Amino acid sequence: MSQGPRSGLAAVSSALLAMSRHLEVRDVLKTIVASARELLDAQYAALGVPDDHGGFAQFVVDGVSDAQWKAIGPLPRQHGILAAMLQEARPERLADVRKDPRFEGWPSAHPDMSDFLGLPIRDGDEVIGALFLANKLRSVGGHPPHPPCPEPEGSCGFTEEDEELLSILAQHAAIALTNARLYERSRELTIAEERSRLAHELHDAVSQKLFSLRLTAQAVAALIDRDPARAKGELHQVAALAAEAADELRAAVVELRPAALDEDGLIATLRTQIQVLDRAHTARVTFASNGFRALPASQEEALLRVAQEALHNALRHSGAEHVGVSVDRRGGGAVLRVSDDGSGFDPRSVRSAGRHLGLVSMRDRASGVGGTLTVESAPGKGTTIEMEVPGG
Repeated sequence: MSQGPRSGLAAVSSALLAMSRHLEVRDVLKTIVASARELLDAQYAALGVPDDHGGFAQFVVDGVSDAQWKAIGPLPRQHGILAAMLQEARPERLADVRKDPRFEGWPSAHPDMSDFLGLPIRDGDEVIGALFLANKLRSVGGHPPHPPCPEPEGSCGFTEEDEELLSILAQHAAIALTNARLYERSRELTIAEERSRLAHELHDAVSQKLFSLRLTAQAVAALIDRDPARAKGELHQVAALAAEAADELRAAVVELRPAALDEDGLIATLRTQIQVLDRAHTARVTFASNGFRALPASQEEALLRVAQEALHNALRHSGAEHVGVSVDRRGGGAVLRVSDDGSGFDPRSVRSAGRHLGLVSMRDRASGVGGTLTVESAPGKGTTIEMEVPGG
């Protein structure tokens, strides 16, 4: 492992730590590919996750520009060398991939490749991906890498040592990819549970409001002839109950609607939801952001979910007149702050309050992405919930 500027134990350790840092499958794939290309001094690297229909569910490349990748066209199919790695589950190290009898060509915009090193990524007996490198770069005397070897049979092609190093990376890639898949599945289940919880809350809250509305309307009908003044007062109550039911419905719609994080990002998504909440509730709800930079998807989703839970608490339980939400840059990461001027609570009773206010789940979300959650509150003094996450 002494062949290149990034070889050695420190470089391998850095690559493995980078892989374990991410929880989103796409982020893990990108990190694996970038780490492999850098560690083994390759011009190109790619990783494909096969589907069940002869293609790839995901295919990530490194060393190819966005414009070049777009020009190449659709994702490759499982054929040629890629199919061999997936079906036979064995490494492939070739001096010139173009001369291999299994080579079936590539699109006109595809970069030219010669020397090739590929390994399957396995989870037990299952092949869950194919990782490959092309065009070994030359490092001379510690200087930056030169262009690929002009002759594939030259001494700078991929070596047995490269294959051993990539094998180690592939083993850890399997662990990281499996963990990311489990995390995403767990998140899907959590979202389903949240939607179920919200549906129950919506049913209970709105059903109670509608039941009260019905009883009050019946009372108005009975009073309207013999006590018009009292009936008028009851009609005001009907209007108030109808407004509360509408508020419950609007708030539930905001929470049930899938967050458009992928399309809009955290700041735009939060700003839109807070504008709706501000219109739906009597309390003033405001939002501010300063210097925020995009974070990994898992961190942005955790920030959004904690903000939603904290807003839910403040608007439904605290009696606040004003709730302020801010997201600001802090170092390479970000800090979310949700503050209200409501009734507050005694932090010493946080065990019971934590269950009621969802503080346990908020702390779990924060710690799940390497962040921290702090809560400041006192009876009659409002509550501030702050979540900080590191950079990606």
